[in-house]
Amino acid sequence: MSSSVDLDNPTELPDSLTDAAERAANSCYEYSKYEPLEARCRVDFDTSAGDETFPLIKTSTEFMQNFVSCLAYRYVPGLQEEKQKQLQRVAEARVALQQILQQEQTTDDDDDDSGSDSEETTTVAGIDIEEKRKYMSILQNNGKIVDDSSDTKTEYDGPIVRVYFPDEGNAALAKRDWTSANGVDMPDCVKFNGCGGVVSKTQDVSKDCLIFFFCPKASESEQVEEILYRTELQHSQSNSTQQLLTVFVNPILVDMGVTGFGMAGRMLRERLIDKLMGVYYLRTLQWGALTRKWPNSYTLWEEDTEEDGGYKLIRTLPYLPSNPEVEDIYDEVNSGKIQIDENGKIINKKGPSALDKFGDFVNGMMRL
Repeated sequence: MSSSVDLDNPTELPDSLTDAAERAANSCYEYSKYEPLEARCRVDFDTSAGDETFPLIKTSTEFMQNFVSCLAYRYVPGLQEEKQKQLQRVAEARVALQQILQQEQTTDDDDDDSGSDSEETTTVAGIDIEEKRKYMSILQNNGKIVDDSSDTKTEYDGPIVRVYFPDEGNAALAKRDWTSANGVDMPDCVKFNGCGGVVSKTQDVSKDCLIFFFCPKASESEQVEEILYRTELQHSQSNSTQQLLTVFVNPILVDMGVTGFGMAGRMLRERLIDKLMGVYYLRTLQWGALTRKWPNSYTLWEEDTEEDGGYKLIRTLPYLPSNPEVEDIYDEVNSGKIQIDENGKIINKKGPSALDKFGDFVNGMMRL
C-alpha cells in the first residue's frame, strides 16, 4: 500500500459540514478504487477547536449522517440510480396530485352550485381515487413504492452498509433518529449495530460491502478487531464481486487508561491502526484549521479576514503533524522565522540565532 502524498496539491477547506462529508465520501471511494482487495481507511473529523464540553461522538454525529449517506449512495451498486428514480417519482406524483386536487376543487364548486351529493366510489366525477391514494403514498414514502395491499413488507436483499457504534444504546438511537422523518436521507441498506452487542458477534455479515466504525474507543478495540476480521472472512467466502471497504471514523483505539502505550498498544498499532490510510482529515483550531483529502497533502490554514475565503494557507506537509508541531509552525510563520509561498512551501528559511537557541533551551527546561 503506497502512502505517497501529492505535495503539489494542497487540500482546500470545505465550504460547509455537508461539503466536508461529501469530500470525505469521495476520498474514501477514490481510495477504494486504488486498493485492489479489502480497503481499510480512516476519517478524522473534529470541529470542536479544543472545546471538550460534548463528547466527540455527539459533535460529529451530523457529519457522520451526511458522510454515511453520501458514501453509501456512491459505493453501493444501483443505489444512486434508485434514488434518482425515487426523486423522479416524487416530482411526477406532486404534479399529478396537484392536478387531481384542482379537479376536485372544480367538482366541489359544481356540486355546491347544483346542490347534488355524490357517493365515493372508485371514481368521483372522473377522479380515480386509487390513483390519488397511490400518488399520496409515493409522496409520504419519499418516492418509494409501497404495496399497501400486501400484509408483508419486502425486505431489502442487496448489499449491506453497516455502522458500528461503541455501544448498543447509540446504535438504537441512530436506528430511531437517522430517518427521513427527521430530515436524514439514509438508504434502506444501512444497518446499525453496537460493537459489544450479542447480535454483532453472531449475525450474517457476508453481504456487508461497506462498514463503518464510528468513534471506536480503546475499550472496544478487541471487539472491533473481531468484527473486522470476521466480516472480511465471510465476505471473502461469499464470492462477491463487490469489494469490501472499511472506514474508521474518529478512532481512539489506544490510550493510557485501557491499552497503555507499551507492548499491547504497540501490537494493536502494528496489527490495525498503522495500516489504516488517512483519507480525510479536518480539525479546527482556535486560530485556523488542519485538513487533508487523500492523496493531497496535509494543509494548515490560518484565519485571515483579508483573504477571499477567510483563511490563508501557511504550510503543506507530507504527514500528519503532532499538536506541538502545528503550534510551532504557527508561531514560526507569525514571528517571521519562516516564509511560505502560495502553495504553503517554505522559502527563505532563516536559521535560529544564538538568542533563539538559548530561549528554546530555557523554555525546554521550564517544561521539565
